[in-house]
Amino acid sequence: MSIKNIKTLADTKYLKLYDAEYINKNGDTKNWSIASRKDLCTLKNIYFNGTKGNIDSVIIIATHIHENKLVIIKQFRIPLNDYVYEIPAGLVDPGEDFETTVGRELKEETGLNLIKIDFSKTKSQTYISTGMTDESAALVYCTCDGEISREYLEPDEDIEVMLMSKKEAKSLITSNEKIDIKAFLSIQNFIG
Repeated sequence: MSIKNIKTLADTKYLKLYDAEYINKNGDTKNWSIASRKDLCTLKNIYFNGTKGNIDSVIIIATHIHENKLVIIKQFRIPLNDYVYEIPAGLVDPGEDFETTVGRELKEETGLNLIKIDFSKTKSQTYISTGMTDESAALVYCTCDGEISREYLEPDEDIEVMLMSKKEAKSLITSNEKIDIKAFLSIQNFIG
């Protein structure tokens, strides 16, 4: 199977929608819609020239070093028109490495300070929802400290930050609350 052509369907600041024309394993020409954070030129270079794509975002699995609790956020998400439990995450700014992004996003979303990234557990490039998007993220395990603050939130971020013990985290994933799959799996790992 291979992509033969790609064209833009929609282009917004943070997200683009493309139509990919591809040949399936039976030799039939088909089309697939792809959501991406990459511009058309970058995507064409990846698909047709073998260029390696940069990661788009970071997913932060942070443990507060003094509290020994997992950092969880409850954020309003427009596509759900509701709040959902998540772990901190964010987009990599141009020219930024993922380590810098982790510190910046952790501070912006929670007010907490990055102490140390655990590179033995961190995966520098993972994929989120490959049936819909090419978005890739660094999955980062780290420690943090400091006090929770809403001071650094952007106007479109409505986030409540909490530090969860293993008991509280177990209670959350057995509840009927809306929870992001990345947070769910992180909590399962945290509670062992």
